[in-house]
Amino acid sequence: MSVIVTDDGFRTDDWAAGYAAAENWPSNGGTLAMDVASNADPAGLADRLDAPMIRVDFPSFSDGRGFTIAAELRRMGYGGRLRAKGHVIADQYAMARRAGFDEVEIDDALALRQTEDQWLARADWRARSYQNRLRG
Repeated sequence: MSVIVTDDGFRTDDWAAGYAAAENWPSNGGTLAMDVASNADPAGLADRLDAPMIRVDFPSFSDGRGFTIAAELRRMGYGGRLRAKGHVIADQYAMARRAGFDEVEIDDALALRQTEDQWLARADWRARSYQNRLRG
């Protein structure tokens, strides 16, 4: 099982349509979500930005390539649901949201170690952004 983290805390996963890897993306993806590896080139996904959800893998909490992928997908115009999946820790939640992710998918074991209150402590990610402070 997995836990979905949003600005409102923990919730169960409501995605039931299934997933397809980006490299095996069907010509008509339909309602499937696209799974993107951490080493993917976002430019190679430009013709698949109609996916209702893109889930970017984080194989390790020290691997930040997923943040770059998310930011680039948003700059390319992706407006769908964007989910970080894997080894994202509570301390990285604000960065994930600033990069463009809507939510984070973690496993139950991580949710037990890093409880909901730790994630909610970072849910006010806009207020603590130095970029927002610079913009006034």
